[in-house]
Amino acid sequence: MQQTTYDVVIVGGGAAGLSAAVALCRSLRSVLVVDAGAPRNGRSAGVHGFLSREGTAPADLLAAGREEVLAYGGEITTGKAVSASGGPDGFTVLLEDGRTIASRRLLIASGFEDELPEVPGVEERWGRDVMHCPYCHGWEIRHQAIGVLATEPTAVQEALLLRQWSDNVTLFQHTLPAPTAEELEQLDARSVEVVEGEVKSLQILKDALAGIVLHSGDFVPCEALHVSPRAKTRSPLIRSLGLQDEAAGSATAQYLKTDADGQTAVSGVWAAGNVTDPTAQVATAAAAGVKAASAINADLVAEDVRRAVAAARQQAPS
Repeated sequence: MQQTTYDVVIVGGGAAGLSAAVALCRSLRSVLVVDAGAPRNGRSAGVHGFLSREGTAPADLLAAGREEVLAYGGEITTGKAVSASGGPDGFTVLLEDGRTIASRRLLIASGFEDELPEVPGVEERWGRDVMHCPYCHGWEIRHQAIGVLATEPTAVQEALLLRQWSDNVTLFQHTLPAPTAEELEQLDARSVEVVEGEVKSLQILKDALAGIVLHSGDFVPCEALHVSPRAKTRSPLIRSLGLQDEAAGSATAQYLKTDADGQTAVSGVWAAGNVTDPTAQVATAAAAGVKAASAINADLVAEDVRRAVAAARQQAPS
């Protein structure tokens, strides 16, 4: 952190933030990545859906990304950004430890936290045999007994989707009302069993999910459980920028609104990755980071041109 003012400060060192950093560094921009060190997919065994990186441990992928950023002259610091002030002429970012960083542009790639259902066992098995994305984990749980914990209205669609990976899918109604007649017809047609009653806990045997225990005392065998976490996108940083009211979406899919290039409602501030799309996989987040980086660099180029023209006019003889 040697420079007085960076061209871009990136908050978040995940796939989106690191990909953006590499693209900006390759554009000869001075870049600092501020990373709190708590990746959303940190508990997963491997990254999926990322061409040539199939099965790579999340920590290994991020380590490789950090090496690339540093190799191109970027900087990375560990910390949590708690606020930012400023505008089109530049920003001052405040970290939790009291450090301040000056930047011409700001990219928020901090993702969000998963707020899991309060069912004993879910938190402990999260990222292992309790998961949220069929496209990330469906292959690993194929042909197993899969349960869907109904905590959101999309539960029926999730159960029907998971039926693609297994012919043994159970929808646990849990705290939601019974499916509609049309939904029951669809579930029955696809041989998805519906279990009424609230789930009490998960039963773990030999470090593996064995089944679901209901408050009624009934036990249903289950080897993998799909849940829908709530996306906690709100943060002091977002609030300090006046973007608190820009969060939109349902209870399980809140996100920060941006335009097609990732620019937020605040001039000079972009966002990319899960903070703008909670459903984005690693490859999608990385692509969004690169796209935002291109837009940020173009914006900086336009500003550099304006400054150069203004300086030339001042030096020109009257």
